[in-house]
Amino acid sequence: MHGSNTEHEIFRDPAFVERLRIGEAAATQAVIRAYLPQIVRAARGAGLPPDAAEDVAQATFLTFLNVVKRFEGRSHVRTFLFGILYKKVAETRRQQARERRSDSIDDVMESRFRPDGHWHTPPRPIDERFDDGKVPQQIDGCLEGLSLNQRMAFVLRESEELTTEEICKILDVSRTNLGVLLYRARNRLRECLEAKGVRP
Repeated sequence: MHGSNTEHEIFRDPAFVERLRIGEAAATQAVIRAYLPQIVRAARGAGLPPDAAEDVAQATFLTFLNVVKRFEGRSHVRTFLFGILYKKVAETRRQQARERRSDSIDDVMESRFRPDGHWHTPPRPIDERFDDGKVPQQIDGCLEGLSLNQRMAFVLRESEELTTEEICKILDVSRTNLGVLLYRARNRLRECLEAKGVRP
């Protein structure tokens, strides 16, 4: 489990929750110190590039600071934070999809080819791509094929080691639905890796 168990329990304390709600600087800084790395890592796991993941993490904490006065402590503060992160990631991915759709074919061609028609950077032969041991990149590529819910469920469970209860609250799904999401994510990941010649 990421972060110390002591911190995790302190953040459940009603007195600490009240300090958060009234905006006490020391309390909010403690939460940021404890969970910023985890939030950034989860944003990266959700498929965002490093700069976008940093931006989403910042937006997550800014939103947290703006709405924390409404936090009642019925869930753990980490669950509350990851719920905000999930919405921010969804917003960012929708925006990225709109931007990709708006790119013209001329822009794409210009980015890949020189004016004389030759590649800027020629693509590598396919046999080289799979002989260089870059399995993590292949996993990232396979994760791209998952829906956001499946990918977030997989990342929160396998990478961030959140509990079933926390993930269900973050994604707003039942335990049964979470089980289905994880099953489909793992199954599709395995099939994709096997198709690339990787044995998960």
